[in-house]
Amino acid sequence: MKEIYREALARFEEVFARAAETGLREPTAVTLATASGEGRPSARTVLLKGVDERGFVFYTNSRSRKGRHLRENPRGALVFFWQTVFEQVQVEGPVEPVSDEESDAYWATRRRESCIGAWASDQSAPLASRDELNARYAEHERRFAGGDVPRPPHWRGYRVVPERIEFWRPGDHRLNERDCYERTAGGWRKLHLNP
Repeated sequence: MKEIYREALARFEEVFARAAETGLREPTAVTLATASGEGRPSARTVLLKGVDERGFVFYTNSRSRKGRHLRENPRGALVFFWQTVFEQVQVEGPVEPVSDEESDAYWATRRRESCIGAWASDQSAPLASRDELNARYAEHERRFAGGDVPRPPHWRGYRVVPERIEFWRPGDHRLNERDCYERTAGGWRKLHLNP
């Protein structure tokens, strides 16, 4: 059954590579949907920073709205839609924090300015003015002048662990092609779905 899951991941990698080759500015952009503990949904765009058999990884401020949602209700859905190849992939499942080591390793690859920005922004909290944000950025720029910018303790990665992966592509007469890979108690299975 694991072969079916590996097939789904290989298929994702193939569609992603085709989309990236078309010159998209940000092929890693993906819509992340979460819900609060009361079930109120919210969606926003994040950037995919890794995918392997463990799942699909993105990074954010854990004190943000999405971070709060994931504490209250640790499930999520990702929707990739690549206009240039006109294909979509949906991924659904539980969401778990990645290890500190993984978060640190990715943090080390970020541009210094982005790292300072992560310290300056109290993501999702009300902001009195852009001047306030710029002042905080300048403050952290001075704070870390001449040295490395450490990862804030509230900034980390999250992994969507797939329970369901669906591929969509258009068909004639809107009879679109939909293939669904889903994890069941007995393992992974592949289904063809009506459009």
